[in-house]
Amino acid sequence: MSGVPGSGLAKGLAVTLRTMTRRSTTRQYPDVEPDLPPRSRGVIALLEENCTVCMLCARECPDWCIYIDSHKEEVVVPGAARPRQRNVLDRFAIDFSLCMYCGICIEACPFDALFWSPEFEYAEYDIRELLHEKGRLGEWMPTVPAPPAHDPNGEPAKEEATAAKKAAQ
Repeated sequence: MSGVPGSGLAKGLAVTLRTMTRRSTTRQYPDVEPDLPPRSRGVIALLEENCTVCMLCARECPDWCIYIDSHKEEVVVPGAARPRQRNVLDRFAIDFSLCMYCGICIEACPFDALFWSPEFEYAEYDIRELLHEKGRLGEWMPTVPAPPAHDPNGEPAKEEATAAKKAAQ
């Protein structure tokens, strides 16, 4: 501590005065679009074709904000002894008023049906409107950025290595 009483107060006021003389850098958000970093998290998008109704995303969600309904459908396979059953997605909804945007559902999905979209302008006047069904979640798929390119000096993905081994045999 310095021996002069009130020196801390003087330093604090000096910082305040320096800051007051600088020009502010506030952006006028609705008029000026923000510069978002690449792959920013905004809203969760659903690729409905990839969803197999395995329910892993709903089970792993710590907030229980994902609602999934499905039914089984019989698929007749020519040459098979009996028809196979397949799950068909009836309802997929995420309640964004409960969601904490942790991304566990996206990481848990083994079939790449859920993605982060950089869209963040989906505010509603009524909290009940934040329950987004599969149609609305699918509307954000075109805004999902492409995955980053693989590092040419890095190790290949397990899938690529396995495919290369099978092709070499």
